[in-house]
Amino acid sequence: MKSYDNFFLGVNDLTEAREYYETILGLQLKFDFSKKGMIAFKVGDEEPAIILKNKNIFSDIKPTIWFEVEDVEAEYRRLRDNGVNFLCEPFKIMTGMAVEFEDPFGNRLGITDYTDKK
Repeated sequence: MKSYDNFFLGVNDLTEAREYYETILGLQLKFDFSKKGMIAFKVGDEEPAIILKNKNIFSDIKPTIWFEVEDVEAEYRRLRDNGVNFLCEPFKIMTGMAVEFEDPFGNRLGITDYTDKK
């Protein structure tokens, strides 16, 4: 694992959540993909963002931490061979590949790479 990638939280209303995170918490908007059910906020100068996901679109959302890795496919195989039970097969995202799993205590984690970053 190279570093933290992003932190995902579920919300019921993206408009209300945006107002809270921007106005009340004072975080800067990183991106707005509301039509896809997500908006993200910067935390200081850090690259990892807090990404809010609309629970009406992502019904199984749980608070999730993603880690950046060099190659999701290779790390997926290594972790699977070490006994990690993944929630799905690796999937394509805008910047590369990703996959999620839960630890033995029910915490959701994920790995992603930037193999398609332009």
